[in-house]
Amino acid sequence: MARLLQDPSKLHPSEWYTANNMQRASTESQKSRSECTIAESWRLVDEIEKTTQKTQNDVNKKLEQRREEIKFWKQELDNKLEQIVHETEMLLTFKNRLERALEGCKEPLVIAQKCLLYRQKRVGIDLVHDEVEQELVKEAEVIQGIIALLGRTLEQTNEQIRLNRSAKYDLEMDLKDKFTALTIDDYCASLTNDTPYIIYADNAMKLEGNFVSPEDWIDFSNINVEKADKQRNSSLALKALIDSILSQTANDMRKQCEMVNIAFRNRVKEVKNAKHQLETLLAMVMDETASQEKNIAALKKAIADKEGPVKLAQTRLEARNHRPNVELCYDTVHSSLMSEVQEITKNIQRQDALAQAQEDLKALSRRQLSLEEEIKIKENTLYIDEVMCMQMRESVYINNY
Repeated sequence: MARLLQDPSKLHPSEWYTANNMQRASTESQKSRSECTIAESWRLVDEIEKTTQKTQNDVNKKLEQRREEIKFWKQELDNKLEQIVHETEMLLTFKNRLERALEGCKEPLVIAQKCLLYRQKRVGIDLVHDEVEQELVKEAEVIQGIIALLGRTLEQTNEQIRLNRSAKYDLEMDLKDKFTALTIDDYCASLTNDTPYIIYADNAMKLEGNFVSPEDWIDFSNINVEKADKQRNSSLALKALIDSILSQTANDMRKQCEMVNIAFRNRVKEVKNAKHQLETLLAMVMDETASQEKNIAALKKAIADKEGPVKLAQTRLEARNHRPNVELCYDTVHSSLMSEVQEITKNIQRQDALAQAQEDLKALSRRQLSLEEEIKIKENTLYIDEVMCMQMRESVYINNY
């Protein structure tokens, strides 16, 4: 019993008080540290909340600025796209005008070449390199030059249309990307802290892919805009050039066509005058031929009419040559008979007038044949120029395309 009261495991009352005091002090110290931690935590939470809110607001502001920037460039690209599309459509219209102008050159060129070919069928003295032929050759050269010019301009127009479409494609691709980017940023702007389905994205912080700088981003769209502007300005200049070329070439063709027509009218008038002169000369030759034929007939009759008087005179002389003896006298009768015979014989023998008349008649006949042949040549020329060529040229009409 005495051993139980003196058990060494029991503590002294002072130790108990000391232990309790230590517990109280430790608890109060821990409580104080905890309160400081709580206060610091609330301060930190508040600071983090404010920082997070500020950062998020800043991000939202920058996101809104970015959306406005994308909208600005999207609008700019839309405007340039509308302009380049309009210019391309206009250029296609001008291309169609060039093609119709080229097609319109074919008939005048064929007609000019046919006229040159037809006029090769002129004959004789009329196969001449006259003003009509010179103007026809010039007309063919002018049209061929115009065809070459229009062809080159059409090639230039096709190339400009290709460049416009290239610029349009770049704008459309840029706009497509801008639309996608704006859609994504609109979605991002609509998100809040309470939006369902927002998630942690561990890989979001990795800068992978072909990221570009804001400056490069602006430069990219700016290059597309400048390219579109350049092609638009080139299209405007080309349209003005096409207008000028179409107007000038139409005027050149119309002017040369009129020059050819004037040359044709002058030549036809000239040939008609020449034909009329030839016909007048032919009528004169035919009249002279008739007169010469009458003259020859009169000469022949006159010669024939002298047969009686010469026979009578010679018969008288023959009879008087038989007078006898002294009666065979060379009297005035015999002398007169002799003179009469000599005179008539001399006149009969003077057939050079008849020969000359006959020669003149042959010359007149040759002249008549020559004139008739020349008139036929003129008629052939008039048929070629007035009927075949001029009537065909009436179908030529130079349009302003």
